[in-house]
Amino acid sequence: MQGKVVLVTGARGALGKVVAEIARSRGARVACIDHAPSQVPPTPDRIEIGGVDLSDAAQARTAVDVAAKHLGRLDALINIAGGFAFETIGDGDVKTWQRMHALNVLTALNTSRAALPHLAASSAGRIVNIGAMGALQAGSGMGPYAASKAGVHRLTEALATEWKGTVTVNAVLPSIIDTAANRADMPTADFSKWVTPQELAEVILFLTSDAASGVTGALIPVGGRV
Repeated sequence: MQGKVVLVTGARGALGKVVAEIARSRGARVACIDHAPSQVPPTPDRIEIGGVDLSDAAQARTAVDVAAKHLGRLDALINIAGGFAFETIGDGDVKTWQRMHALNVLTALNTSRAALPHLAASSAGRIVNIGAMGALQAGSGMGPYAASKAGVHRLTEALATEWKGTVTVNAVLPSIIDTAANRADMPTADFSKWVTPQELAEVILFLTSDAASGVTGALIPVGGRV
């Protein structure tokens, strides 16, 4: 990661924080974008841009351009921003499907579109998206979420084909991530089986590295011990 310039969306979340911290600890300069407000002043090797709705294309483009201008360029985009909802189809609401699409597909789409001109100028442009193992076969109550993450999978594959030779585009597919929120939602689960944010971050950052130059269009399951 030494010398890389990395943009992380959803950077205030459980996974985003870990990815940004590890990247910085290994010598990267990092731009952090999140929906939550931020009062952290920028430094030469870090900028936090808060209050951004990445499902809005104009806001996504402005935030990406501000980040690229501050850090001088972009080498990698890590699309972590997203959301989850558990709702059965018969008892649910179409608005949940629309919300999942906006949070998971549009955020990745808009930020990728905004970042691609910057990434194409890098000698090693990278995009890493967050898919889901649960989107490979949707279970009960997982319809809206799984459909949106399946959209992320197809977005990843299409972008990888369209930008082959210029920017690599891959996705990691976690199972259940071991976060405080997930533990609270599933208190009787065996947390030791879940993938940790640190384990997932290692795969994400590998995909942004020079060592992953031959990998594009991959959907990589990172299931922990589930």
